[in-house]
Amino acid sequence: MRVSRIAVTLSLALLASAASAQTAAPTRDDIVGKLNHFEQAAEVDLPALKQQVMERAKARIKNDPGPVNRPLIAPDLANLPAFNAQIQFDADTPIIQPASYQTVGRIADALVHSSLLPYTFLIVGHVESNSKTREANAILSQRRADAIRDVLVNTFKISTKRLHPIGLGEEQFLDRAKPTSAANGQLQILTYAKLPEEAPAHPAAAPAPAAKKPAKKR
Repeated sequence: MRVSRIAVTLSLALLASAASAQTAAPTRDDIVGKLNHFEQAAEVDLPALKQQVMERAKARIKNDPGPVNRPLIAPDLANLPAFNAQIQFDADTPIIQPASYQTVGRIADALVHSSLLPYTFLIVGHVESNSKTREANAILSQRRADAIRDVLVNTFKISTKRLHPIGLGEEQFLDRAKPTSAANGQLQILTYAKLPEEAPAHPAAAPAPAAKKPAKKR
């Protein structure tokens, strides 16, 4: 009986250790390694994309192919370097749970790494298929992307010009084969484009020498 109890205790300890490893926050270097392979900016008009997401989420399409076969709304994003973050939010809200603060902090650490400083990033919100409407999920995904941007800017002082939040709701599943999978609720950080180079500051022109007054005649 004693041996059996020891075996059960060890099994539980191993399971707890495995679960802890799965939920451990990624390191800064993990995130940098995912994001520092930028080659070319995606041809994406972000304001237009936000409008398209809402219009498609609201639409009542008679022959909708369903979540598994629904075409991606922004396929070009798949070509960008991406880090998928498992950020936990309170149910149906953009409130980040304390357990995910460390992951957000590691994202901030990565974004100020020297190899990523020349770039801007998309913060992409997704939502798994559920009982709510696609419109409600599109709105929620945008609010969650905005919430991550706000924390990165206000708490970690990342420049707001480097961050572009966009919510895709159910319109671009990360796992199209399993629309209800929790994997589809992940938030993505994508390396989006290079920051425009600032023109070098021109030194102030030296003042012209004062004109010499003619000598007085004696």
